[in-house]
Amino acid sequence: MAHAISISMARGIGRLIALAAILALGAPLHAQDPAANDTAKRKVKARVAAEYPQLAKQMGVSGKVKVEVTITPDGKVSNTKVVGGSPVLTSAAVDAVKKWKFEPGPKDTIEIIEFEFKDPNG
Repeated sequence: MAHAISISMARGIGRLIALAAILALGAPLHAQDPAANDTAKRKVKARVAAEYPQLAKQMGVSGKVKVEVTITPDGKVSNTKVVGGSPVLTSAAVDAVKKWKFEPGPKDTIEIIEFEFKDPNG
């Protein structure tokens, strides 16, 4: 029985090593093409600031919220998905970014928008 466990563990470790190698090799190839990242960015035409939530003020919560937005060819935000941040702050960020307008583009694009909330009392 001990022998079967060690073989299973070895296979698991082998898979982890293979996954690490794939990720390590893939990351530099993507990072070496800064032009691809620049062309993917859509410029913001109209930006609405996020309102610092009253509850967050009372709790002294600050931090960053990251929102993934889908932008239509005519520059409107069609979909949002929170990808990080305090739950106390996320709705304010989503409400604001839904009002943003971007430069027109040839197709839908996905961007990550980051909001920073700082406690005005701290």
